[in-house]
Amino acid sequence: MDFELIRNRIDAIASRIKAIGGEVQEVIIDEPASLEQIIKVEEQLGVKLPASFKKVLIEFSGNFSLRWFLPDNMEQPNEFREIFCGTPHWGLELLPQFEEDRIGWIENVFPNPEDDYDVVWHNKLAFCEVGNGDYLAFDMNNDDDASIVYLSHDDGAGHGYKISNNFLEFIDDWSRIAFVGCEDWQWLPFTTNPESGIAGNGEAAKRFRDWLELDI
Repeated sequence: MDFELIRNRIDAIASRIKAIGGEVQEVIIDEPASLEQIIKVEEQLGVKLPASFKKVLIEFSGNFSLRWFLPDNMEQPNEFREIFCGTPHWGLELLPQFEEDRIGWIENVFPNPEDDYDVVWHNKLAFCEVGNGDYLAFDMNNDDDASIVYLSHDDGAGHGYKISNNFLEFIDDWSRIAFVGCEDWQWLPFTTNPESGIAGNGEAAKRFRDWLELDI
């Protein structure tokens, strides 16, 4: 993957949001993580991080965050009416806390691996906190790399959706839709079914970029 392209997309997104009168609260692209830092966190977690996630941490950034918001008075097309912000983030040092929180949900709310809803929370690795009790997580059933799924704590429409096949594919597709908010209702318009993943180059994504006049 061309990480310089991802940086250029981030710059283009931030510039466009500002140009239309929106707010960009934060753009953080920290230095890449070292292999030693990754090994330390893996030992703390007791699992190996997915291969594509490690590649991004080592070659792009160990801690990334972008926070943007559309203008309050901006009128959106009906299919994108639920989109109001972009809040992508990940951080190597955040993983233990997110995992502790996910395990807490399992122990207190979703303990039954035989239950169709509960089991979605099991055998995952949370890497992004949505902010409402939900998480983006790696499906650790895969041996080397991992697909990305949505964990909803409250019957969200995207619960259990496969968002992407791996982390590299994920940030490519997510950046193509301006890193819209982590809540499922913001990225669901860019999927077609629970297994499709976000289609960053699909027709809905193209319409979204055209509406936002975002050339990425």
